[in-house]
Amino acid sequence: MMRLQKMMAEAAVGSRRACEKLIQEGRVKVNGAVVTELGTKVDPEKDQVELDGNKVQTRRAAQNIYYMLHKPVGYVTTASDEQGRDTVLSLVPQKDRVYPVGRLDIMSSGLLLLTNDGDLTYKLTHPKHAIAKQYVVKVRPPVPEDRILQLQKGGDIGPYAISPSKIRLLSSDGETAVYRVAIKEGKNRQIRRMFEFVDAQVVRLQRVAVGELTLGDLPKGAYRALTEQEISYLKGL
Repeated sequence: MMRLQKMMAEAAVGSRRACEKLIQEGRVKVNGAVVTELGTKVDPEKDQVELDGNKVQTRRAAQNIYYMLHKPVGYVTTASDEQGRDTVLSLVPQKDRVYPVGRLDIMSSGLLLLTNDGDLTYKLTHPKHAIAKQYVVKVRPPVPEDRILQLQKGGDIGPYAISPSKIRLLSSDGETAVYRVAIKEGKNRQIRRMFEFVDAQVVRLQRVAVGELTLGDLPKGAYRALTEQEISYLKGL
């Protein structure tokens, strides 16, 4: 027996949190009866689970798919878009029912993980796990060192408070500067808002690492399957 939302996540319906929302909205039936309790347990081998009238088929761990994508600028990190914009899912095989792990805004590029493993998605996106993500950020103008130290300490930046971060200057030409930024949270447009707080505009933003996984020389718009070692590393976080 397992919790209903876990079974749905393993079936690639979405992340565990997304599945919990579907259950609470009354869109899920178990053996013909609507279920809204998140504590409901099911037997994937015996119970029939439906979402909006469609049967949910359980996927086994052996069928899970794990991709690393080099997201280009101009793509939204969603499964579909009401405005008709290109989504990151158009860059991977359509037969693979995978979903983005977290988000990169439309003007950002870099490392994005995609999977149909709901448990792993939950682990990698839940704030309590605090997995470090690294970015290379070009801003205009360069930020004074005392303001960089202010950002690194964390605190209130206006829209919300941030945790401490690591920021290292990589280069500067006097008009712009390039920093390597490491954060362990992923609030909405966080890095852009961090630099706005110190009166700098982000010109380019690229995620280059998630934990120990690095983008490397993966071309923009290309994807690759994660290695067994990389998958084991992520599951062990």
